[in-house]
Amino acid sequence: MFLKAVTLRREKIESFNVYPFSIPAIKSFNEIEFKSKVTFFVGENGSGKSTLLEAIAQKCGFNTAGGGRNNVYEVHAAESDLADYIKLSWMPKITNGFFLRAESFYHFASHIDNVDNTGYRDYGGCSLHQQSHGESFLSLFVNRFGRRAIYLLDEPESALSPSRQLAFLKILHDLTIHGDAQFIIATHSPILMGYPHSVILSFDDTKIDEIAYEMTDHYQLTKYFLGHREKVLADLFVDDQY
Repeated sequence: MFLKAVTLRREKIESFNVYPFSIPAIKSFNEIEFKSKVTFFVGENGSGKSTLLEAIAQKCGFNTAGGGRNNVYEVHAAESDLADYIKLSWMPKITNGFFLRAESFYHFASHIDNVDNTGYRDYGGCSLHQQSHGESFLSLFVNRFGRRAIYLLDEPESALSPSRQLAFLKILHDLTIHGDAQFIIATHSPILMGYPHSVILSFDDTKIDEIAYEMTDHYQLTKYFLGHREKVLADLFVDDQY
């Protein structure tokens, strides 16, 4: 691992009643230590996981709309208000890596179209816009991701089918086992967070806590739905004929 910890510089914060410091998980944390090459941030929408991940990306010098340190382009409101209030602890510090922001990946792909002069060597040999959404994500993972780097991924499953999520897990395994890479991933996917020997940090319940895979809401709800689909749907549509 390269990034060892992220610390909230609480002494610099004037008020915890304004966003993003008012988010319960952000308000309550002092420091997160990274204990595994693969760490998952999980929680409900609005719990702060993407906010913190984006702040880490900005502190790493990555483009917060998506990309690495050398991808310079602008997307409105792409910077985090939190970045100036966190400290990253490295051993050793590295500059190689990438921030994937699923919601602005289109803008990243357009940026690459404007600047690439290698025949899309790092993206499977063709424009990301000429590939399906899922194919473009996997092309990025396979061709651009490499050794001794840190990768910050915000909901990579948004473009991946279940089978493609399994393919991504194989890429994750190869890069962490053989390539000495570190991943921090914000996700809702019970498939991705099932990666072995990873650490799952939950942003629910007003604080950031390590949680077992089987204890996540994502796992429990998905398992229950698959085992009791008709009952879940009948309860959900109780006022309608199903």
